[in-house]
Amino acid sequence: MFQNLRFYRVTSPWPDSEEALSEILSVNPFSPCGAFSERSAGWEPPGNIENGPLCRRLNGADLLQLRTQSRVLPAAAIKDALEERVIEFRSRMKLEPTRGEVRRLKEETRNELLPKSLVKSERSFACYIHSESLLVINAGTVTKAEWLIEQLRTCFSQFSCTPLTFKKSPADLLTGIFLGDSPLGFSLGRECRMQDVMESKSVAIWRDFELTDPSIRQHVVEGMRLTHLGVVFDEVMNCVIDQEGIVSKVKFIEGDAADQWDSEDPMAKLDADFVLLTGAVRRLIEDLKKLLGGFAHSE
Repeated sequence: MFQNLRFYRVTSPWPDSEEALSEILSVNPFSPCGAFSERSAGWEPPGNIENGPLCRRLNGADLLQLRTQSRVLPAAAIKDALEERVIEFRSRMKLEPTRGEVRRLKEETRNELLPKSLVKSERSFACYIHSESLLVINAGTVTKAEWLIEQLRTCFSQFSCTPLTFKKSPADLLTGIFLGDSPLGFSLGRECRMQDVMESKSVAIWRDFELTDPSIRQHVVEGMRLTHLGVVFDEVMNCVIDQEGIVSKVKFIEGDAADQWDSEDPMAKLDADFVLLTGAVRRLIEDLKKLLGGFAHSE
């Protein structure tokens, strides 16, 4: 369900029921991308359950699903069609088009091709954990996470959140685990990434390696900065944590609940997967708080 975990602390009020949250999200429901629109986005029922609520509250957390639809119009297609228009302009006007004329022709070309282009959809999950006032977004980049947050802001009269930070740096914790410490539920995985402190483009990556090998550890001892580390958490989840505390490549050791569930009920599959995820994330945050001195700027 979630391959990436980006954490944000929500400092504004959150609805106290599934019905109330669904009503708020209904301000911006998903609707297909219009003929002359490049992109549209809105909320839809988690798991694509027909006529279902726009959120799913379970295990002290809310599950949200954002659908973004965009038109696929390759730059090469515009370029080819524009060349034909420029040739036609030269033939008709007996002169070279100015830069302003080329820009106008390009805009005309784009507007003509856009309604004929294909559309693609992308779905993004987020969950809100009530006990920590924490928004968790499944996004591989900060740009995608901010896009989802922007869609939330269009629904709420007031919505404020900030990236989750701790009093101590996650980088120090990762270095300790890498060099042999095994704090709380963390143990060393089989992937890491390092960066030369003097040359940012100089990067070393190990995947599916035994990281206790002295030749690998020596790079950090000699001054390279560990930026990403694969860990096993609580003996149930493999993931990679970076120096900012962003989690990626989430995979449950026993397999996702949705992959093992025999029921044909899609909501049952969704619920089982969500309970597994939120339980692990809640324990992960609790352990990180203990190890990193709590949340920064906490009230």
